[in-house]
Amino acid sequence: MATLDATPTLAQETNLLRFITCGSVDDGKSTLLGRLLYDAGMVPDDQLAALARDSRKLHAEAADALDFSLLTDGLDAERQQGITIDVAYRYFHTPRRSFIVADCPGHEQYTRNMATGASNAQLAVVLVDARKGLLPQTRRHSYICALMGIRQVVLAVNKMDLVDCREDIYAAIAHEYRELAAQLGITSVHCLPVVAPGGDNVGHRSTRMAWYQGPSLLELLESADTTATQAQDFRMPVQWVNRPDASFRGYAGTVCGGRVAVGTEIVVQPAMRRARVERIVTADGDLPEAVAGQAVTLTFDREVDVSRGDVIADAACPAPVADQFAAHVLWMGDESLLPNRAYWLKIGSRTVNARITSIKHKVDVNTQAELAARRLELNEVGYCNIDLDHAIAFESYQDNRTLGSFILIDRTTNATVACGMLDFALRRASNVHWQHTDLNQEARSVSKGQQARCLWFTGLSGAGKSTVANLVERRLHALGYHTYMLDGDNLRHGLNKDLGFTAEARVENVRRVAEVAHLMVDAGLIVLVCVISPFQSERRFARSLFGEGEFLEVFVDTTLEECERRDPKGLYRKARAGEIFNFTGIDSPYEAPEHAELHLLTAGLRAEQLAEQVVEQLLAGQGHAPR
Repeated sequence: MATLDATPTLAQETNLLRFITCGSVDDGKSTLLGRLLYDAGMVPDDQLAALARDSRKLHAEAADALDFSLLTDGLDAERQQGITIDVAYRYFHTPRRSFIVADCPGHEQYTRNMATGASNAQLAVVLVDARKGLLPQTRRHSYICALMGIRQVVLAVNKMDLVDCREDIYAAIAHEYRELAAQLGITSVHCLPVVAPGGDNVGHRSTRMAWYQGPSLLELLESADTTATQAQDFRMPVQWVNRPDASFRGYAGTVCGGRVAVGTEIVVQPAMRRARVERIVTADGDLPEAVAGQAVTLTFDREVDVSRGDVIADAACPAPVADQFAAHVLWMGDESLLPNRAYWLKIGSRTVNARITSIKHKVDVNTQAELAARRLELNEVGYCNIDLDHAIAFESYQDNRTLGSFILIDRTTNATVACGMLDFALRRASNVHWQHTDLNQEARSVSKGQQARCLWFTGLSGAGKSTVANLVERRLHALGYHTYMLDGDNLRHGLNKDLGFTAEARVENVRRVAEVAHLMVDAGLIVLVCVISPFQSERRFARSLFGEGEFLEVFVDTTLEECERRDPKGLYRKARAGEIFNFTGIDSPYEAPEHAELHLLTAGLRAEQLAEQVVEQLLAGQGHAPR
């Protein structure tokens, strides 16, 4: 007999259904799935004996009853708490079809795990406790299923034995869920009453609920439609440039839409380089053509520059290319999503820098209402505008899951903090172009007899950033250098007058200052920036705008106690008194630099001495004196 974790054969893959089980906690998802595996004959004798032994240990009062949830709850923490925490994937098959099922957690705090399971599913089995009806988490999971493109749902109204198998209770729940599904755009809903431990309407028809005349769950899964609409145009993201020796160069990937044949004219995006397919290579030999879902290596009739992350598409109908999008974002990070904070966006095998430029609204998953939002918290869904630093080939998520889905990665921790679904490219993405100018930064710098630099002074309020920077600028001016000083307080009188001091406003404040500093360096100037810039992420973004050696981070390191003693503007006193909020060092954090080019320890030193350290560091990199 096959094991639970067997791998589907190629023949079975052609009739494969990927589905998930989801719903609120304690609705019986793991028990239902375990019973389904049991009724499908997918529990080997040795595992069945182990199940009986474990069931007796946990349920001594029911010595002969099998706890089917133990077949899927593999983590010790899950067994101890009686809940599902992680997504448990299982493969099984019947004579009619093969299946891969993801058993998803019910707790709200694990919604991100559930979204992961739904991302590749074609159908969802949503469980509801007959005693409780539709709960907020049921609605949340159904909304995420719809968001992830799942259009087939089986509603299993479980624990019918605890409501005396009453048809009226089942009918009311089924009616309410069909109304919800219609609101969410889920087109196919089949409802059935079940008793998971007993197998009623799971693997066989129930005798206790003769009023239900429909198919069992297993029959529904065996007959579910797996011919979901797929992209008709050929698309293949390049995962690897295959070059084992000088005589062979191929481009490996999985076809995610349409078909390609030998001789097809293709285009490599986003650079739009053209060629024709010469060979379609697989481990089992060359093919005349390949279709969606096949992993192949393509060779071309001419040398073309192709890299990992590029998309190979049909030249007659290439994919759109853009760098700004509207998208749904499911936030998975423990820290809030803040607009204009820099992240890495990974789409297929391509990774680019990205910013959420605005949150147009967030969605109340219980009512689908659109709510105003300045940030997104864990498990919240928002409709956002996204800006990338490089154009990518894409398609809307509805048309192509592979080219329309992405994840956001925290640049500090490398943690995945969001998943998203692209909707469409913003019009300005194709209407705004970079204007070429004949003079560049190098020419402007040479005319000034200097190398342009950005000196980024960071530290607590009152640490002495502006005092030291002012002395540095005076010294550089006396030496004949061309400079400009961008002071955070001065900028808040004009450019940043509209910003407050919340975390979101601080992110945007630093972004604007960094962009202005970048323009000034492009003009050939030595620019001195004095802003608290409390977050490492934003300082890292500022650094990313500049070339190698152009950005010098100067950490003016003064203790909080000393800053409060100085308190030149009386702000610490007001913060301590509760008169102002979101004040760095008091009720808002400051993340000290880890690798600043210059660390100014202010204890026991005069401002003039600190300024001289900065000037020496800068001049050491200039290489020559100004004219």
